[in-house]
Amino acid sequence: MPGLPIRAALPSDGAFLADMTVEAATWRAGVSRPRHEIVSSAEHRRYISGWMRPGDAGFVAESPSGEPVGAAWYRMLPRDEPGFGWVGTGVPELIIGVRPVWRAHGTGRALLQRLVDHARAQGYARISLSVERDNFAVSLYRSEGFAVVRKGMGRDVMVKRLA
Repeated sequence: MPGLPIRAALPSDGAFLADMTVEAATWRAGVSRPRHEIVSSAEHRRYISGWMRPGDAGFVAESPSGEPVGAAWYRMLPRDEPGFGWVGTGVPELIIGVRPVWRAHGTGRALLQRLVDHARAQGYARISLSVERDNFAVSLYRSEGFAVVRKGMGRDVMVKRLA
């Protein structure tokens, strides 16, 4: 299913980004948590609260019928409210989520590439993310040039140099 339309995320995409935060948090088959529990938790809320603040950027993939099916976005998180993948001030942290039926078809890769290109065009030297070690997306991130810079309890922080 390559070639899905990808558009810039809009301020009105906040609820969809919340859905994609849930997808990112519940990627493991057979594991589910209520949506409200994820989006209201401080650890996940920081990625979506007040969506489209200065410094936020993202992209949304749509099905041929125009339904949003995935998103990748980044935020500039402060030192006093770091995300899972925070590595430093001035380094955007990316989040990516794709609906299960659209996974493993290139949707995530296309979104990731578009977001990385945008971050580079904005002048960022690096971009970071956090991923659980057994997440199948680790191979995607490695293939796109991300490298582990910090190991954690079951999750790693990865960075891609953009310069």
